[in-house]
Amino acid sequence: MNSKEVRALSTEKIQSELENAREELFNLRFQFNSGQLKDSSRLRVTRRTIARLATILRERSIASQIAAQKEK
Repeated sequence: MNSKEVRALSTEKIQSELENAREELFNLRFQFNSGQLKDSSRLRVTRRTIARLATILRERSIASQIAAQKEK
């Protein structure tokens, strides 16, 4: 999922996707440590997805704070 696709989603959907990605990362780490993970590159991809989702959520949070300050 690239940045343009993520930005098109609602905040609630992004939070849901972030939760799912974190759960997936946990499962991938568990599989990696137990020797069951075949494609270890999925760890990197999932970490980057989490970072992308968290960054966009943070951008929206900052934008709403700035908007609230301008209204005062």
